Amino acid sequence: MSIETLPVAIIGGGPVGLAAAAHLIARAVPVKLYEAGPTVGASMREWGHVRVFTPWRYCVDETAAALLTRHGWHRPPAEAFPTGGEIVAHYLEPLAAVPALARVIETDARVTAVSRQGLDKVVSRGRAERPFVVTVETPGGRRQDLARAIIDASGTWRTPNPLGASGIAVEGEAAFAGRIAYGIPDVTGRERDLFAGATTLVVGAGHSAANVLLDLARLAEAEPSTSILWATRGRDLSRVYGGGSADRLPARGELGAETRQLVERGRVALVAGFAITGLHEEAGRLVVTGETTDGPRRLGPVDRIVAATGQRPDLSLTHELRLDLDPWLESARALGPLIDPNVHSCGSVPPHGHRELSHPEPGFYTVGIKSYGRAPTFLLLTGYEQVRSVAAALAGDMAAADDVHLVLPETGVCTTQVVGATQTAAGCCGGPAPEDVEACCVADAKAKRSGRAGCGCGAQGSAARSAVLDA
Repeated sequence: MSIETLPVAIIGGGPVGLAAAAHLIARAVPVKLYEAGPTVGASMREWGHVRVFTPWRYCVDETAAALLTRHGWHRPPAEAFPTGGEIVAHYLEPLAAVPALARVIETDARVTAVSRQGLDKVVSRGRAERPFVVTVETPGGRRQDLARAIIDASGTWRTPNPLGASGIAVEGEAAFAGRIAYGIPDVTGRERDLFAGATTLVVGAGHSAANVLLDLARLAEAEPSTSILWATRGRDLSRVYGGGSADRLPARGELGAETRQLVERGRVALVAGFAITGLHEEAGRLVVTGETTDGPRRLGPVDRIVAATGQRPDLSLTHELRLDLDPWLESARALGPLIDPNVHSCGSVPPHGHRELSHPEPGFYTVGIKSYGRAPTFLLLTGYEQVRSVAAALAGDMAAADDVHLVLPETGVCTTQVVGATQTAAGCCGGPAPEDVEACCVADAKAKRSGRAGCGCGAQGSAARSAVLDA
């Protein structure tokens, strides 16, 4: 069998994996999609109660939408904000049911390894001429399939980061795992009984943490004995507090603003700059130990912990492939400098496609949030443009593959590091503003000259600092 007659294997049946399948089908490229869960969108279902801050128009891939429309699908209102569950029910499930996709999707099929037929990663000669071997675990047993190329859209949801600031699990984390929820638990719904009337510590400084804090605050309104602690490793909360009205995704700006209000109004007790080192039990409750700039500190006792600390990619399934990864983000190497959260970003990612997503292993591509590694700033729009480019490349249409376009809504946040009450980070939105201008940076000054309130980092940045210092 010629390698060119084999299908492209897609790992993961979430939004980006299904979009990849739709693009390949539109180009008449044979494809096989493996989803580890019992249905498509299995990971998204776990946070299905969460309303996303991107409206429907940013949640749907256009090639997938065209395929759906031909089968009688009606697009949801463009400006409505869906929950994760609604995305699954009103977009992913109908897409997976389209006959052309239904024929190529296999659920309950977990890919555990990918390699080259007859070659380990050491052997160089003839790699591109050998098909990929995909090891698949199913309820019926283990098998190996062949593929001409691999698109890894498996995501990162199943591999959450631990509580430890050092990147590894802290002492006691495994022992008390039954009282730790990773991600975004449904605290006002199916898991309400676990959190109502309890003291919960939320750990993390991203949008997942913000969602959990707001849900817990709503629960506390109905159950006044519910109390909330919030611990962040860093002291700068600009990323979670957001750019307010300057954010081109208003719901994202509102999410940050509401989170900040919880702290300012005393509904959430914030401890910033707290690096967790261990957990232990006292009188049946958990005490959390950690380090601060002022020395060791204890938090608690608490009843439950939510680790909203992000995720990391599972690299075990590609152990025998030649990958080129950013050394600290574990993203595709070419993406690292573009998405590094240590470096200032105004919310835009330069357009990128198959070339940036490829690896030294010919025919292997990492897409979706997994392509970002440990970076937390992925949007679905990014993934859809990624797979459009990759599908074009696999179909041999290099002109279309290289013609990448990506316009992301700006966050309005220009700082990623608090460097002092009157000092602005050197790389912030073009650098410091002129001394005679009341602005935090060049971008802020330009925005004010054009009649806008600013780029969003000035007033927001000071509010973030005061919230931290007052906690």
